[in-house]
Amino acid sequence: MDEPKVTGTKPRTCCPRKSLLILGFLFASAAIALVAMAVTQNKPLPKNIKYGIVLDAGSSHTNLYVYEWPAEKENDTGVVHQVEVCTVQGSGISGYSKDPDEAGLSLQNCIKRAQEMVPEQQHRDTPVYLGATAGMRLLSLQNRSVADRVLSAVENMLRSSPFDFQGARVISGQEEGAYGWITINYLLGNFKQTGWLDFLPHLQSSSGTSGALDLGGASTQITFVPDHEPIESQENSLHFRLYGKSYNVYTHSFLCYGKDQALRLKLAGDLQSTQNGSLLDPCFHPGYFRVMNTSDLYTSPCTANGEQQLPFRRLHLQGNGDYQVCRKAIQKIFNTSHCPYSSCSFNGIFLPPLQGKFGAFSAFYFVMNFLNLTTEKSPVPLNRVTSTVQRFCSRPWNEVKAEFPNIKEKYLSEYCFSGAYILSLLENGYGFTAEKWQNIQFLGKIGSSDAGWTLGYMLNLTNMIPAEKPPTRPLSHASYVGLMVFCSLVLVAVLLLGCFIFHKPKCLQKGLI
Repeated sequence: MDEPKVTGTKPRTCCPRKSLLILGFLFASAAIALVAMAVTQNKPLPKNIKYGIVLDAGSSHTNLYVYEWPAEKENDTGVVHQVEVCTVQGSGISGYSKDPDEAGLSLQNCIKRAQEMVPEQQHRDTPVYLGATAGMRLLSLQNRSVADRVLSAVENMLRSSPFDFQGARVISGQEEGAYGWITINYLLGNFKQTGWLDFLPHLQSSSGTSGALDLGGASTQITFVPDHEPIESQENSLHFRLYGKSYNVYTHSFLCYGKDQALRLKLAGDLQSTQNGSLLDPCFHPGYFRVMNTSDLYTSPCTANGEQQLPFRRLHLQGNGDYQVCRKAIQKIFNTSHCPYSSCSFNGIFLPPLQGKFGAFSAFYFVMNFLNLTTEKSPVPLNRVTSTVQRFCSRPWNEVKAEFPNIKEKYLSEYCFSGAYILSLLENGYGFTAEKWQNIQFLGKIGSSDAGWTLGYMLNLTNMIPAEKPPTRPLSHASYVGLMVFCSLVLVAVLLLGCFIFHKPKCLQKGLI
């Protein structure tokens, strides 16, 4: 009898191919989502940087400064620092009175340099300002229509640039002094707020504010916050609000008392005591000789009132390098005989008692730096400064020329006068005694920025530029963490399900029939 045949079914797996495809798709999608979110969320945020350009049109030359700051401002004022300075070749724009169109053309090379520094896509959003100082103030007094033509030529040039032209104007002496004060205190860290170290790591924290001393070719400014003293002359009082704090400052600008115009004043006065056109000048080196037209001394409004008929047309100036006599001659241009206030500087101008530390810049720094009086960390004592200037003035002209062959003769020859004038102005004009002299710090650059009024101008203008929201991540932190956790759980679930399916035994065979 034959054995009965056993029949059954073919073994089947419990995981259809469709299920594998679904699991694979879910796994790949979750992995891609995780990687994409991580890369997108953690990529570096774009720098949200703004730029601004200020041209300082001084009496002797023009400088162009490029500034940058983060678009998200701090306490409504931008954290601004200098990234480029370009010196315009030639004289200041006031020197183009006979050919105003050249004043605009002279700026072209520096405008091109600014175009290289500012990203092209931001050219149209970058404001450009020009501020003209004492040179143009004097030209306006001398011939307003000519000054207007010079400014018009400058405006036309700046309007044709790719930047956002905001204006070219002659700033007042009061503004120049105040903006210089803002610059000095900004660079010294006196306005520093939380977070500044990210942008200006060189700053050291300090308390209070410092005064500002500015010396140009045609004017000089003094600005500081008096210590509980009423400012008796309201025209010398200014109010600022910067970085969440208010400041009441004293400021005054002495037009015609920059170092170049002061020399004119002195020489014009000296002419009154000479009869033959020969002048032995104690403010120039022994052996120095210069011939100049007397009419040139009276082309400036600073000396125009003293013009007189002289029996000679040329002045033969010869130096003898006598510092003490030079100081006495300089003192004659300061009028200290009249003071309608409780205290004055000179020419009847109110000056409250000097308070705190002072930063001296522009020509104050350039002259003192030439004389090697700015190299020490602590201020050089007044008696050493005086003796240094005295020794320099007494040196023979040929010896000085041989030591400094690369400096133009006009500038080199006037360092003796400039040194003596600075001492006269600070010591006799403003009242910096030997003790108070120790509070003066001569400043050229602090960090990457030049000391001067233009940075303060830019800082003040940024109050008017709306702040922008900082760039943000695509997802909030909570959303990012939640999605990452969700995708991770999906991955883990898919992996566990896959492992369970692939390791599950074959289905039990069906029973025999």
